Amino acid sequence: MFRFEKLDVWRKAMAWLRQVYAVTSSFPDSERYGLSAQLRRCSVSVASNIAEGAGRNTDGDFVRFLEMAYGSLMEAVCQCQIAADLGYIDRVSLDGLRSEAAEIARMLTGLRRHRMPERTSR
Repeated sequence: MFRFEKLDVWRKAMAWLRQVYAVTSSFPDSERYGLSAQLRRCSVSVASNIAEGAGRNTDGDFVRFLEMAYGSLMEAVCQCQIAADLGYIDRVSLDGLRSEAAEIARMLTGLRRHRMPERTSR
């Protein structure tokens, strides 16, 4: 088992991206290369950045990748709202995606704080 596979936040991000793929599968064909593809890329980026960061040698590097994962998550949440505003996602699905994303955000923030390298005072 790889180190990232032991992280609860990575498993949660993987479950979330499966939800995103399920929801975007019903988007109109006109969005196949637009919003649908972008939302899927963002959700994949969350899990991928967690995994890549876990494979780095320093806590500082890991933290940077956790920050990128957080940014991708926020981008995806925004895109979910856009999709809902355009009528592609119903309220129940949007609420579920946002709730899961909020939990992932909390987990990323906690892990980032835990792994943040201590700064030495001068």
